[in-house]
Amino acid sequence: MPETIRIASEQLAVEVSTLGAEMQSLRTGDGRDFLWNGDAAWWTGRSPILFPIVGKAPDDRLAVNGKTYPMAQHGIARRREFAIIEQTATSCRHELVSSPETREVYPFDFRLVLEHALDGNRLSVNAAVRNTGEALLPFGIGFHPAFLWPLPGADGKPHEVILDNGGEPGVIQLEGGLIGRTLPTSPFKAGRLTLKPDLFANDALIFPEDAGTGLTFQAEDGPSLHFAFENLPNIALWQKPGAPFLCIEPWHGMAAHAGGTAELVERPYTVALPAGEEMRFGFTVEIRN
Repeated sequence: MPETIRIASEQLAVEVSTLGAEMQSLRTGDGRDFLWNGDAAWWTGRSPILFPIVGKAPDDRLAVNGKTYPMAQHGIARRREFAIIEQTATSCRHELVSSPETREVYPFDFRLVLEHALDGNRLSVNAAVRNTGEALLPFGIGFHPAFLWPLPGADGKPHEVILDNGGEPGVIQLEGGLIGRTLPTSPFKAGRLTLKPDLFANDALIFPEDAGTGLTFQAEDGPSLHFAFENLPNIALWQKPGAPFLCIEPWHGMAAHAGGTAELVERPYTVALPAGEEMRFGFTVEIRN
């Protein structure tokens, strides 16, 4: 059975499950919950890790050198039990290593370590992927945290996402969960996007590049969350239509192209990690107000 452990600073407390090394709650010292609660009426996820793919594969089949393997959306890690390898009062580390079971669907050797760490009002979530095999390790990786929308205490107030770089990044339309065409205009204007549910009527908004390395999710005259991203060039925003949450998803890797190949190495932004090497990815979120 999964085990849930708790870490805390003076200002924040976080719970993390061994199932998928998935964060279960993010709560401030004054008792406000910021993370989505996983209500099955909308979406059971809370903050899954996406590995070794981000998004869908055509017909849920992934190809490696012409051989196909079953691969559900967002990969295998979110459904696997991780081992707790380290815990302190303010941090914890979970580990998933390749096994005969994982190699049946993803024929590579790897070690994936997830770390959650608190420092005051800031949470850091970091992933380290090590290639423990002898061949190149192809993979995508991403984070999928869902935060309450409206934010605590901000019912009825306008919410927006503001890019640190002030950009107007191009947005991709998904087609059956796969990467489709780039839309002609960006929903961001001078780096600002006012959130409305109809933005997500056709699934997530995918920004493959130019969204920068940081953004703020905020309510007018209310709380805000500031994010910083490391080695995660792709950003997605998603709400299941009508649900009271917003997913802010930094990725290194995206779904397969609609009408394209199922080959893992052909997926956009796939990493090819040499044998014996390790690569790190992560984000921080700072709760303000």
